[in-house]
Amino acid sequence: MSISIAEQIGLLKRCISDGPDLGGELKRRGLSYDDLRYRDPEPHGDLFRGSSLSGDGVGLEACRRPMHDTPTVSFFSGCGGLDIGFEYAGFRNLVAIEKNALFCRTLRGNGCVGRVIGPPDHAGDARRREEIVDLLQSEIGHSKRGFRGVFHGGPPCQSFSIAANQRFSKNGSNFKRIGFSNGDYGTLLYDYVYFIERFRPAVFLIENVAGLLTVDDGGQLSDALARLDGAGYVITDPVVLNAAEHQIPQNRLRVFIVGHRRHSHPFVFPKPLRFKVPCGRVFEKPIAAVPNHVTRRHKPESILRYMELGFGERDHLGRVDRLDPRLPSKTVIAGGSNGGGRSHLHPFIPRTLSVRECARLQTFPDSYVFFGTSARQFTQVGNAVPPLLGFHLACGIHDQLFER
Repeated sequence: MSISIAEQIGLLKRCISDGPDLGGELKRRGLSYDDLRYRDPEPHGDLFRGSSLSGDGVGLEACRRPMHDTPTVSFFSGCGGLDIGFEYAGFRNLVAIEKNALFCRTLRGNGCVGRVIGPPDHAGDARRREEIVDLLQSEIGHSKRGFRGVFHGGPPCQSFSIAANQRFSKNGSNFKRIGFSNGDYGTLLYDYVYFIERFRPAVFLIENVAGLLTVDDGGQLSDALARLDGAGYVITDPVVLNAAEHQIPQNRLRVFIVGHRRHSHPFVFPKPLRFKVPCGRVFEKPIAAVPNHVTRRHKPESILRYMELGFGERDHLGRVDRLDPRLPSKTVIAGGSNGGGRSHLHPFIPRTLSVRECARLQTFPDSYVFFGTSARQFTQVGNAVPPLLGFHLACGIHDQLFER
């Protein structure tokens, strides 16, 4: 079924003036929100030609390596973005430590980790150090030579995030990034350092938002890394990676630090690739029967505004942007389907993205299911490290620090 632009405008205006529900009217005509269109012409097959972008992105599913059984433990695991990347790179995910009950449900439901330490069985709170030590020792032991695998994790970054603080009033106490002075989150980096010192993994990976480097003029981050240097680790300088330069169809900046006890040379991060993957390739794949694909039922007034936007343009009233399919997408954010945040607009359909569409931009496999309400599914996806980026980092760690 299809609908012309003139018919679409007439339907939207009638729903505004006479009050019928847009979703109901579409269903009565045998249509859905996905049959609505932007005013500009439909894209042609040569949409991606003549650019420096790669038309054929290599998805995570095509990258799986054989299992080599190097063990990992993840901290602040979220919904498992890094865990998936390490699994696809051949590592064995022994334990994930996570305090959010819903995130734990997603981790357990997808089976990418052997043991999840978190609700409802345990608190999963890294601040309860001795409790976590006891639980970890029961899973991985405690050798004087140290844990032979990898610790990886990203201490929750709310207090370091510029984007998070833009949600607060400029006159409020939360407007300025308070970083390490945040009682709930600011010291979690030190909790993570404590576990590295206690179990002495062969390799550790720290992930965070780029704001971690500038909060407190970098003083306390330098102090934490100095402690790990004193514990015998060869540590990289913090490196900011853009996911779009590593086959992910999304611009996303994150800082990474790797330390190891394997030899005297620092870890070398993956080099940026020449070609980038346009986000339009994500939206060419069939999606109807894939889990977590529930779209928002927009008001007709919103659709009328959205349909006039060109590629990359912003609807200032709704503060949403139409993605340009010829480019990597803007950063996937931890928004919601009904308030509490925003996702971007689909490049070809005048509506916001579903959880699954955001997950595809993040390179999650379609088989990976997110639990909870739609809004909390967005939170999980938007907070995650792209699994494909985790895969590239994990492959580098294995090849440089374990293969030799």
